[in-house]
Amino acid sequence: MKPGAVDLLIIGAGIGGLGLAQMARRFGMKSLVLEAGSHIGGAINSHHFQTEGGDYWAELGGHTCYNSYGNLLQLLEEAGQLDSLVPKLKLPYRMLVGDVLHSIPSQLNFFELLGVLPRLWKSNKAGNSVKGYFGGIIGSRNYRQVLGPALDAVVCQPSSDFPAESLFRKKPRRKEVMRSYTGGSGLQSFIDAISSGLEIRTQTPVTRIERMSDRYLVEVAGGEPVQADRLALAVAPDIASGLLATLMPELACHLAEIEMAEIDSQAVLIRSDSVELEPLAGIIAQQDDFYSAVSRDPVPDDNYRAFTFHFKPDVLDEVGRHGCITRVLGIEPADIIESASYRNRLPALRLGHYERIGLIDQQLKGTTLALTGNWFSGVSIEDTLIRSNDECQRLCKNY
Repeated sequence: MKPGAVDLLIIGAGIGGLGLAQMARRFGMKSLVLEAGSHIGGAINSHHFQTEGGDYWAELGGHTCYNSYGNLLQLLEEAGQLDSLVPKLKLPYRMLVGDVLHSIPSQLNFFELLGVLPRLWKSNKAGNSVKGYFGGIIGSRNYRQVLGPALDAVVCQPSSDFPAESLFRKKPRRKEVMRSYTGGSGLQSFIDAISSGLEIRTQTPVTRIERMSDRYLVEVAGGEPVQADRLALAVAPDIASGLLATLMPELACHLAEIEMAEIDSQAVLIRSDSVELEPLAGIIAQQDDFYSAVSRDPVPDDNYRAFTFHFKPDVLDEVGRHGCITRVLGIEPADIIESASYRNRLPALRLGHYERIGLIDQQLKGTTLALTGNWFSGVSIEDTLIRSNDECQRLCKNY
């Protein structure tokens, strides 16, 4: 580190930025993380309801981690948190058709499925859209009425135009770790563990990035500029594009081509005896104003249940969202003890995305600038950390 400069400046305190900062520590590199808002964790956002029995959490963003999340598990292991994982019960999802909940298999047309199933061994994800690939192996009706809505629920937005290879990317599992898990206070527990020991400045939006002869000069709103030997942007592609427009205009143009989608997430807390629904992992809407409702039931509580509905953006106001929630859950408005909402932003990947990432990486080659986030190989927590690890290796190999 040169006098007056940090080793690595990271813009964005989501899981990608925090993970990159901890990974850099393995090389002895010190990082400073700047976050424009007050929330640390990005798309991981565990809301805490205060109840008579104490704190009760529900996820407003990401909600599931698996034993195939090797980079996440390594970070938690290094933080001494691997023994504190909380197992999640395996519970079913139900599909909402009209106003009635059904099992997902009951909605499949098995005659159509049998007719197209041989395509499974001939189909290739590469170069195919989600609709083209999955519709081909399950049938157009089954895709339209069952799998399409289920995949929309996975990415919380219309999924048909996503690259097929961006979903369900196989990763090696750590079989000694439970298959599905969370933290004692939800996934925010993992953010707390990973951010421990890091220097993080919240409510510090970056306004300008300048390249000096041997370092970066980063200006922040209402504060002193920061100098850094290396720079990483762990933000959405449109934000990164704006920050790099002057410094690297060609790179900024590639980033600007990546679309973003918005989701209105609403969590409600209710008493367990207020709802007659069986314990569920969640609800998938076949055709409604929301994509999915994720339940807290996999981590059960004797007195309370919580459901987080991921709504299509700008369709319903809060009153309308509450009306939808009470209709689907079969409860009265007075049964909602408390609610919380959050607007999430996620990348909307399209065919040609990986070619665009190749062009982006070509622009980054040989530089001390890194980019990470949930918009590279896929949208999951582990996909994000895979990118952070790759960028850390590139930035730190000659440190």
